[in-house]
Amino acid sequence: MVLKLYGSPLSTCTRRVALVCKEKNIPYELVVVDLSKGEHKASAFVANQPFGQVPYIVEDDGFTLFESRAIARYLALKYAAQGVPILPAVSDFKAHALFEQAASIELTNFDPFASGIAAEKVFKPLRGIDGNAALAASLQTQLAAKLDAYDKIFARQKYLAGDNVTLADLFHLPYGAMLSTMGINLLEDPSRPNLVRWWKDITARPSWQAVKDGA
Repeated sequence: MVLKLYGSPLSTCTRRVALVCKEKNIPYELVVVDLSKGEHKASAFVANQPFGQVPYIVEDDGFTLFESRAIARYLALKYAAQGVPILPAVSDFKAHALFEQAASIELTNFDPFASGIAAEKVFKPLRGIDGNAALAASLQTQLAAKLDAYDKIFARQKYLAGDNVTLADLFHLPYGAMLSTMGINLLEDPSRPNLVRWWKDITARPSWQAVKDGA
């Protein structure tokens, strides 16, 4: 049997987990959850994910885990010996601290803005709700300022945690790619050449190419 990934093929968070599976050469079975039918709110689903959000995983022994970043960390640790090393050894205190710093950057200085823009421009309209254009514009302005800081970081190192790619970099991919589809080219803006170099690097990874159009 293989890892079961319960999620939606186009879900940003489902693809975040699928991406890690590709990096670590972990076979998985996608158990499709139809969000349009509200299957993520059904009692059978919330028994495993009480917030009614995709994705969650179930292993052969019944171990269940939700929250995409937690799943990613777990899989990177469990399968540390295979695939691409995307998480520093816990015994390397400094490298691990730098990774956690980088992961916090993504969680607090990128995701709230990128996902917020997506909510107003994509997710709300899909549910028949008018998005707040002023809020989306404000979030875009704030994200641009954050990315100025990213560019400074990448002026002195290749990736967000140092010179080796980690989960912290990969976590950006699903919502970062959505920005481009919304016509927001902040990650390709030549005024931030170091950021552009990093973004081209991580979006070219075979793992992302394998899941960018669906987990």
